Amino acid sequence: MAEDITGPQTLTLAGKVALVTGGTKGIGRAIAETLLAAGASVVVCARNEPDTLPEAGGRQATFISGDVRQALECARIVDEAVALNGRLDILVNNAGGSPHVEAATASPRFSEAIVALNLLAPIHMSQAAYKSMSDQPEGGCIVNIASVSAVRPSPGTAVYGAAKAGLLGLTKSLAQEWGPSVRVNVIVVGLMETEDGARTYGSSDAMREIAAATPMKRMGLGADVAGAVLYLSSPMAGWVSGATLEVHGGGERPHFLDIIQRNMPETEADS
Repeated sequence: MAEDITGPQTLTLAGKVALVTGGTKGIGRAIAETLLAAGASVVVCARNEPDTLPEAGGRQATFISGDVRQALECARIVDEAVALNGRLDILVNNAGGSPHVEAATASPRFSEAIVALNLLAPIHMSQAAYKSMSDQPEGGCIVNIASVSAVRPSPGTAVYGAAKAGLLGLTKSLAQEWGPSVRVNVIVVGLMETEDGARTYGSSDAMREIAAATPMKRMGLGADVAGAVLYLSSPMAGWVSGATLEVHGGGERPHFLDIIQRNMPETEADS
């Protein structure tokens, strides 16, 4: 059975063990720090160990090196995390991303690597985690990190968008297969403020203009996504599985509205 839902429903994760892929920087680091602050023991994995590890609540995350694009590496990472902590309650499939490459010129090797990181890695990590979680009386939960690229056109990162769209479908199927012992949910992440924002969005001015066009008038922060992960990982989400939670500040303004506004007669536009 999954964790008892008759008791107090809180955001506390005391006694829980979480594994966050790509948890050493960016959104992944914010997720790791939030889970630590909520009382969980946290393991982060990446290919290279960072200079500093996520810390919060007077505790520090544990690091395991590995390449989640390789199925055998995924199994080893999960096995090591369980060996270190005796259990695994939460898996956050956060590692992902893609550089901008036109679909017409993307090489087969590039496309396969993007699919491996953004879709196959969550599959392999989830399979490995399920083996441990399903043997626990409390079960466990998996949170996949997707992108708005999965739910709207993604020119320049077409393969990435397709892989993230696949992650949405994977989440719903795993939730059906693995309930009630393991809950599986996915977060659709919107446009984020990044350390290299000028390079990601073209310029600082472009980033500010994009932010101003969103309903919340700002880009997303790692803490925004981390808060959603905390909720989905907690007993408060005990009956939430197979869900797609959109964390995008209200979404992107449809471009056609700006075209209409620019071409509207002045009298109508003024009114």
